Amino acid sequence: MRDGALLSADLYRPDTGNPVPVLVRRTPYGKSGSPGGASVDGLRLVRSGYALLVQDVRGRFGSDGAFEPYWHEAADGADTVAWAVQQPWCDGSAGMFGRSYEAMAALLAAAERPPGLGAIAPHVAGSGFDEGWTRQGGAFQLGFVLYWVLYDLLLEGAGLTGSDLDEVARAVDRIDDLYRDPDSAADLLDRLAPYYRQWREHPGGHPYWRRAAPRESYPRIEVPVLHLTGWYDIFLAGALENYRGIRACGTPSRLVVGPWSHCVTGGIFPQRRYGLAADERSIDVTGLHLDHFDRYLRRRAGDPDTAPDTAPDTDPVRLFLTGADAWRSFPDWPVPAAEDLVLHLDGRRLTPGPAPRAPGADRLRHDPADPVPTTGGATALPGQFTGGDCGPLDQREVERRADVLCFTGEPLTAPLTVVGDTALTVYVTPDAAGADVTGKLVDVYPDGRAELLCDGVRRLAPGADMPSAPGEPVEVAVALGAVGHVFRVGHRIRVEVAASNAPRFDVHPPVLAHHTVHHGGDHPSRLLLPRLSGG
Repeated sequence: MRDGALLSADLYRPDTGNPVPVLVRRTPYGKSGSPGGASVDGLRLVRSGYALLVQDVRGRFGSDGAFEPYWHEAADGADTVAWAVQQPWCDGSAGMFGRSYEAMAALLAAAERPPGLGAIAPHVAGSGFDEGWTRQGGAFQLGFVLYWVLYDLLLEGAGLTGSDLDEVARAVDRIDDLYRDPDSAADLLDRLAPYYRQWREHPGGHPYWRRAAPRESYPRIEVPVLHLTGWYDIFLAGALENYRGIRACGTPSRLVVGPWSHCVTGGIFPQRRYGLAADERSIDVTGLHLDHFDRYLRRRAGDPDTAPDTAPDTDPVRLFLTGADAWRSFPDWPVPAAEDLVLHLDGRRLTPGPAPRAPGADRLRHDPADPVPTTGGATALPGQFTGGDCGPLDQREVERRADVLCFTGEPLTAPLTVVGDTALTVYVTPDAAGADVTGKLVDVYPDGRAELLCDGVRRLAPGADMPSAPGEPVEVAVALGAVGHVFRVGHRIRVEVAASNAPRFDVHPPVLAHHTVHHGGDHPSRLLLPRLSGG
């Protein structure tokens, strides 16, 4: 690297003496595993005529230096590509790909514009390491971040031995206890992962995060991008933001969104099967990578004077519509044909049309010792946590709790297709100690199954987020997330409102609190759905 650090990589080459394009995957999770990672057949890439360079990022496994998540990936990635394209086995062109952290590393490196880089394929990437990664709606993503640091970053690859390694292993084994009392792991994390405290102490939007944020560098990402993500992926919002932001700068971009989570790629969840067409193997994720890199890295066979294909895509967005359980192509994201459908909270109902004139209110109790348990959704929690499995889980047990408010529409008489970002606007009088306002969009089946589609949170901290006068309501906007979903005939639309979703988000406030949710009259709390014309 430019500072003299040596990073270790494995090189896979096709059986040819001719120079070929190189594909680079940079990982913090160990280069010695599957060469293509969890979703891509790396050896198929090689058999298709690419060299494949799989590298341990700085400070991980076989690479020198100190590991500081995110901070070195732009420069190190650019240096790695610049080195690779100069090797005699490379024809001077390179691509980058990878999942999750690896995908972020590819985006950050692309913004450095290394010579020879011609295309990237970030899979389930975020757009920054604050909002959408360590935080959502101002809340800390405790469930994901704590387990990620302990299990993925410390248990292996950090060079820990002896008592330190034993202590990390014990922490992983008692993760449920740590979720309930995360401060009990503070000493361990301060000693072995000091960056964790930095993440907790720096709020979203702080300059601290701009050192490594793809969203800050969209104009500098000039190579074509293939974005892949899932409706239940924890980084879905960031991947969609990346697509919009990079495409708006004029860079060719394609987007594929399947019914996947960060860990479930087969379209089969504990309570829901989307069919064989939903499987990453059926859609051929490796083939999508090959099509992308072939298009932008290879010259036409037998004609060395031709350039890679740069013709624009007519329908660059491919979405799996849940409910219909089928793939469909669109010209862009957000889908141009979508129009707003507004449903108002009215008593415990969801009603279309004008806001109800009659005011109403519901009390919402928050008990930090008994928060609303995480049950599905766009989570990345360990499977051993009770109710922590991700995806479209049935919400009926959660909805029986007194601290969950449900607002439900009438049975649909025609299918309703919703594609885009959903949002909840709710008027709340928060407790003086602060509040979290959580929301869920749910598809209620005729038999009563309440299938979670997406959810979100908005944190109200004491001070700037609170009412100007005690007891006054504040308007709270909760981004529930993006969907591509068909509500079928006889199904009902439901929105849930609560004050916690733990351990997905850290509990706030840490004391008993009471909030009031207002609807109707002067406080038109409402759900916004982007409905496709005619659907």
